[in-house]
Amino acid sequence: MILQKHILLVEDDESMGFLLKDSLENYQYKVTHYTDGHAALAGFKKEVFDICLLDVMMPKMDGFSLAAEIRRFNIDIPIIFLTAKTMKEDKIKGFTIGADDYVTKPFSIEELTLRIKAILKRGNVTSPTKQQIPFSVFILDLTNIQLVTPKEEIQLTQKEADILALFIKNPNTLLRREFILKSIWEDDSYFLGRSLDVFISKLRKHFKEYPFIKINTIHSTGYKFIIKES
Repeated sequence: MILQKHILLVEDDESMGFLLKDSLENYQYKVTHYTDGHAALAGFKKEVFDICLLDVMMPKMDGFSLAAEIRRFNIDIPIIFLTAKTMKEDKIKGFTIGADDYVTKPFSIEELTLRIKAILKRGNVTSPTKQQIPFSVFILDLTNIQLVTPKEEIQLTQKEADILALFIKNPNTLLRREFILKSIWEDDSYFLGRSLDVFISKLRKHFKEYPFIKINTIHSTGYKFIIKES
């Protein structure tokens, strides 16, 4: 018996929520629908979900705030924002929080289910059998999603860990932006490119005390992860 994937659907428009829930259930998903962020967060803490579909514009707690709270409890679960907003700043904000995709209304249920299916099938760029990757004086711990340094253990987001793992596998090598984006997100859109820049900035901060580790920007091309002898 194949277990149904459980979707957390948060949509304050009850008619739209009912339609989405009914349509997704026809695709054999289990769907739990909430109409506000506070109730959804409480439900998220009680149940196990495989993916979150979050409306952005909601009363009490908007989708961005809800996503940030969800990320405090689970940094791995995929998040798709459902929104009528098309502003670049909103999309960048969503991806920076840790969204996996961003679907602009109106959209077809076929498009949404294809995106859900792609994200649920998407694996990490790292091998599941190799949970600790040593490099220089560090260890990338994929089980706990941490960067272990000589001084401390730094909690990473899943995207930070995925990008760092890709860099570790390709040290001192130019990785083009398109290659990184497609490896991590399977897409190389402008909005994801801006999100990538944010994650690179965060990774640089983790290594700021270690001058033998550098993430160099190659203008208009990509990045190079430099590992020198410590």
